[in-house]
Amino acid sequence: MSATMPTISVVTPSFNQAEYLEDTLQSVLGQDYPLLEYVVIDGGSTDGSVEIIKRYDSRIAYSVSEPDAGHADGINKGFARTSGEIMAWINSSDVYYPWTLLTVAEVFRDVPEAQWIMGVPTLVGSGCWPKAVYASEGNVYDFLAGDTGCVQQESVFWRRGLWERAGGRLDPNIRYACDYALWLRFMELAPLYHVQTPLAAFRHHEDRRGTVDGAYAQEVRAARLRWVYAAPPRERLRARLVGAMPGRLSGQWRKALEGLPLPRWYRHQRVTYDFEAHRWIAG
Repeated sequence: MSATMPTISVVTPSFNQAEYLEDTLQSVLGQDYPLLEYVVIDGGSTDGSVEIIKRYDSRIAYSVSEPDAGHADGINKGFARTSGEIMAWINSSDVYYPWTLLTVAEVFRDVPEAQWIMGVPTLVGSGCWPKAVYASEGNVYDFLAGDTGCVQQESVFWRRGLWERAGGRLDPNIRYACDYALWLRFMELAPLYHVQTPLAAFRHHEDRRGTVDGAYAQEVRAARLRWVYAAPPRERLRARLVGAMPGRLSGQWRKALEGLPLPRWYRHQRVTYDFEAHRWIAG
């Protein structure tokens, strides 16, 4: 492996997810990426999760099991223990694919202008293989218009410099949609790059975060409103229009919105693999 590959810091927050936790741990550690810094923050589980984590202690940079103030707080505690150039978190029921970390390292090496990336969204069920794969062609119009957005949290990776410029922490006051609020801050600073390969999978199960009473969607709407009224006037105009539209934008509405003179970060970038040059390219 090239000496130019970056250290990748990954945090897994967990609370009473013993049924799925080991799959997550194995999906991260099983890739044998030599420059991995893996941190596991357990919120004081009582379902056997701690015993599972202990089995992997020798391969985890840091782990702890203690009560915390919620999902965002646990992730913040984890990232405070890291130092890698590339950062990400994966929740304790989701999984990486065997090629994920090496691919991420290659993309950031080959596309130095990329500050944050996302893979092709996929879903898994009871196992660790994809049951559904979705097009990765979303943009900020869709992200702002929908209640859940179009950014797959578990497949997002970013440079530490972007994290620090965005405040260096998740908002601990947001219980479910702390990821969405972070993406809004990232989007103000740099365009999102869509890598045209799966990097992670969201596990579809009854206890997944944010599905209870639509709490995630409610927090998304609240975060979006806060962002709209804090944005500079020119950006606020677009966001107001988009936020007023139900569902995804199409036809004349999309054409009108895209015609407004706004920053280029509203258009997500695309990253594909050039088989002749043997490298990832943007454009």
